[in-house]
Amino acid sequence: MARDDASVIEDEFVDNLTRLIDEQRLDDAAALLARQPDHVIGGELGRLEDVAMAVAFRLLEKDSGIEVFEELSPFDQQRLLESLREGPFQDLVEGMDPDDRARMLHEAPAKVVKRVLAGLSPSERAMTATLLGFPKGSVGRVMTPEVLAVPAHATAAEALTVVQRKGQHAENVYTLAAVDEGRHVLGVVELGALVTADGGTPVHDLLDPDAVMVQATESAEDASRLMRETNAYNMLVVDSEGRLVGMLSLDDAIEIIEEADTEDTALQSGSAPWAGHYVAVGVFRLARYRALWLSLLLVAATLTVSVTQAFEATLVQVAQLALFIPMLIGAGGNAGSQAATASVRAQAIGELRFSDLPQVVWRELRVGVLLGLMLALLGMGVGTLFVGPKIALVVALSLVLVCAWAATIGGAMPLLAKRAGIDPAVVSAPLVTTLVDATGLLIYFGIAKLILGV
Repeated sequence: MARDDASVIEDEFVDNLTRLIDEQRLDDAAALLARQPDHVIGGELGRLEDVAMAVAFRLLEKDSGIEVFEELSPFDQQRLLESLREGPFQDLVEGMDPDDRARMLHEAPAKVVKRVLAGLSPSERAMTATLLGFPKGSVGRVMTPEVLAVPAHATAAEALTVVQRKGQHAENVYTLAAVDEGRHVLGVVELGALVTADGGTPVHDLLDPDAVMVQATESAEDASRLMRETNAYNMLVVDSEGRLVGMLSLDDAIEIIEEADTEDTALQSGSAPWAGHYVAVGVFRLARYRALWLSLLLVAATLTVSVTQAFEATLVQVAQLALFIPMLIGAGGNAGSQAATASVRAQAIGELRFSDLPQVVWRELRVGVLLGLMLALLGMGVGTLFVGPKIALVVALSLVLVCAWAATIGGAMPLLAKRAGIDPAVVSAPLVTTLVDATGLLIYFGIAKLILGV
């Protein structure tokens, strides 16, 4: 099915579900839900208002309810839990995987966390508390502790017996940890290798030499992107002494990357990232997330006003210079934004590190010059047509220098920001544009003074 067709079907599902709930036709609503896959329900439930979402969720079968609940974002999970009675609440949370439960709770109020942990069985409580004990943003917070380990000294047949006996308690049995008596990980063995090997083959002879492991305190985003680079389906997680503590699965890694990219996109556009489904987020909450950044950028834009005021006498003498200010700062801002976006993306996927700064500066400087020369030809033609060759020359030279400067700053600032411990996305497009606006005017008026003698 094409993506557009699927979107139409999902839109109709939400509209029909909302209508049936509003009309109190709950049997029909339950039948509609039963015909939809769990991932579709989970993806669309966040669009509903709080009451409608709670009603729809109560109409699901228990097993389906747990699957749907895990598909929701942590914000929408908390919205839903606030609407549930004590009994359904505890049953739902008890049935979740420990990593999904920890993700839901990591930003929840302390009283909610306390209530959830108190209602869990001892084993589930212990696993959840362990995950919540790792630093926020670390692999330990999002890994599953339900990972299967087999003795490295065992044979393939003995290891398969362990899988058959304990596999039902693990989140998956496809990636296994080969451990010693102290639970130190000696390597990774795939289930397929055990199944296809001779029963007497030692497990340590079947270890995957290319398997990568990470420590529990490392960044979850970095580990997830490493999984993507290595094409791994699962990645073992160990403590500082190399003992097995959990496993990062592919589905969790995909969610982590999606959350990180969503946050970067919001920051690049000059907005604080929000939680929850966009359609269900209130107008005032969206405005609140954007207002702070717009206010900060407005204050920063006063630099442009100050520069213009400083060169007021120049503008009075040659009023035509003012005609090209929007074109000039627009070109510089766009060039800087393009370079910043490219730099942020390259860092996110591991293509750039701080040691590449000189190469980035030299590369973006040349790119900026080339772009500036192209735009200068256009600017020269437009300027000559409207105001004469002298001012046209000022515009053309300014475009070259401003584009070169903007591209250089745009490429370098995200690297410098990350070095300083600041999210590179924060200093990307909007902030780079504002800075380039002010400095671009300095370049423009400086060239005008030199060529026009004003």
